[in-house]
Amino acid sequence: MKILVIPFFICFTTLILAQTDTAKAKITFSGYAEVYYSYDPTNPDNHKKPGFVFSHNRSNEVNLNLGFIKANYQTKTVRANIALMAGTYSNENLASEPGLLKAIYEANVGLKLSKKHNLWLDTGVMPSHIGFESAVGKDCWNVTRSLLADNSPYFETGAKIGFTSKNEKWYISGLVLNGWQRIQRQNGNNALALGHQLTFKPSSKITFNSSSFIGSDTPDNIRCMRYFHNFYGQFQLSKKIGLITGFDFGMQQTSKHSKTYGTWFSPVIIGKYAITQKSIVAIRGELYSDKDNTYYSTGMSSGLNLLGYSLNYDFNYSENVVLRIEAKGLTNETTLFNLTDHPSKNQYYFTTALAISF
Repeated sequence: MKILVIPFFICFTTLILAQTDTAKAKITFSGYAEVYYSYDPTNPDNHKKPGFVFSHNRSNEVNLNLGFIKANYQTKTVRANIALMAGTYSNENLASEPGLLKAIYEANVGLKLSKKHNLWLDTGVMPSHIGFESAVGKDCWNVTRSLLADNSPYFETGAKIGFTSKNEKWYISGLVLNGWQRIQRQNGNNALALGHQLTFKPSSKITFNSSSFIGSDTPDNIRCMRYFHNFYGQFQLSKKIGLITGFDFGMQQTSKHSKTYGTWFSPVIIGKYAITQKSIVAIRGELYSDKDNTYYSTGMSSGLNLLGYSLNYDFNYSENVVLRIEAKGLTNETTLFNLTDHPSKNQYYFTTALAISF
């Protein structure tokens, strides 16, 4: 029961802090649900995709990837969000969290620190400051997440100070975090993590973003420092054509106090074309390289060197309902998969999803 108190305590604190502004307060409710089916020709007995897949990770079964109900509280000086969720996304990405913490999608409070400037302090469980993709499928250009997104944080817990310029072209924030995609601190880890985000929008059609993480995801007695950076650019080239390019680079100490590091990196490019207002296609090419088995261990000395490619089709049934279909292939440098009962360098998935927001 103590865990359930967390989001309600945040909301109660917000109401007290905003008592002078309650007449202008606005409370809104929203929701989202995404049901999917992903066909895997290898027919794994446990219906699970490989361990580097953290979203839409069940195969050959109809399942809920993510469903949540959200309440938002907003005044001129205070804001708060509480969202509770269910689905295979939460089962996989919050597997290390105890009990009902697995059900928290968001639980955060924000206070405006300046009357003249758009400067906010936000604390609690928040969406990640890293990357261009989120857990909400309808907001992404592809049905499944990129390898880059699946292997970097979807959420974070801590405190963030963020500033938006008056012309809204610049956004900068600094963060103190509980760790790498964690709500509860890891046992034995007493080192807070740090992060930054810098976003530049020279126009409504162009976005550049730089985000970082510095910290440890191991207990103090074996502390291995992790340094991670994400950069992406998003471009609306015309009314019908959009483009996203992104690049992740990470490095982590091989042992405590070590001067040697294992590294991994991941470039991605996604193109989108609107055939009509309702029909959109997207194509994605990506690479995920972790030859040192630093972030994801394959159990093989050759590590991971994955090439990914996918083709996506969206049909916007209405403003809040979208039907999606994706064909996706993965090719590793060495034998990693088991295709048609034989070791293979290749793997294929065919995924369809139906998403509704309200």
